[in-house]
Amino acid sequence: MMNGSGKKPSEGSADARRFEGSSSAPLPLTPSEDRQWATIAHFGGILGCIPSGIIYLVYRDRGAFTAQESKEALNFTLPLTVLALISNILMLIPVIGGVFAIIAVALWTYITVSGVVAGIEVNRGRPYRYPFNLRLID
Repeated sequence: MMNGSGKKPSEGSADARRFEGSSSAPLPLTPSEDRQWATIAHFGGILGCIPSGIIYLVYRDRGAFTAQESKEALNFTLPLTVLALISNILMLIPVIGGVFAIIAVALWTYITVSGVVAGIEVNRGRPYRYPFNLRLID
């Protein structure tokens, strides 16, 4: 790179230091941050599979505990979120819609309560495994 005088700046010059870039590799999470993001992944179950999916994609390479727990939460919430969405759509059918409304509420309640239980355990630093989980994502 040339400076204003047409000369290449030397390594120690102010021009060379001014154009230094940042590291492209993300910094690893501290143990506290690792536990925090893993907890949020489970508590995010109240919103379905979106929070755990985002946390898994963003933080899986930065913290081992977060990667493990967000993947567990994603595997748990993904099929149940799909079932809840289908139930919400079928709820619009006039005659049998009430049954699907009850199913949708029951699914949402199950995801929420399970996510809170898992989040509390993970916040204590203990890994959590849902009793019924399809583990679709490896």
